[in-house]
Amino acid sequence: MIRMRLVAALTALLLFPAAGALAQDRVERSFLADVITRVVLDPTTYAPAVLAYDATMRDWRTSQPFFQHGFHESNARFTVNGLPNDVAVSYGAGRRIIRADALESLKRSAVNNVAEQIIERVLVNKYPNHRKFIRAVGWAQRISFASFKAYRLSAPHYRQAAQNARLAEQLGFE
Repeated sequence: MIRMRLVAALTALLLFPAAGALAQDRVERSFLADVITRVVLDPTTYAPAVLAYDATMRDWRTSQPFFQHGFHESNARFTVNGLPNDVAVSYGAGRRIIRADALESLKRSAVNNVAEQIIERVLVNKYPNHRKFIRAVGWAQRISFASFKAYRLSAPHYRQAAQNARLAEQLGFE
């Protein structure tokens, strides 16, 4: 008898919260609020800019010993006169250029993610039975875009930073 009461009590505890949750109405956020929230909370919005900033700063930092020994900068964006193979801008000016590039990358990722979230939201509203599939395709698109941008923006700078470090060590610039 006690066992049956215990089973009935456990069953009731398990079923009542579920029934209450099922009866609750989902509060839908507005279209714009939902899109903005998803973009702001999405790590793919920030990853390319963060990686590009880190890679370019490593490249810039590891280039400084060479500039101090009279070497020239090959990237025209970081030279005083805007031509390749000339005197590099100051360290602070280089940091400002890198920061501006990272902000531009962040802007592009945000625009991509806003557009993708709008399309995703429209498709989920139109095809509510395929919500998980649509969300998965959206994640795949955002991850693909972020991965491509992050690699394209950061890989050459990470390689250059490693080359700079090796060469500086060989030349005794450390």
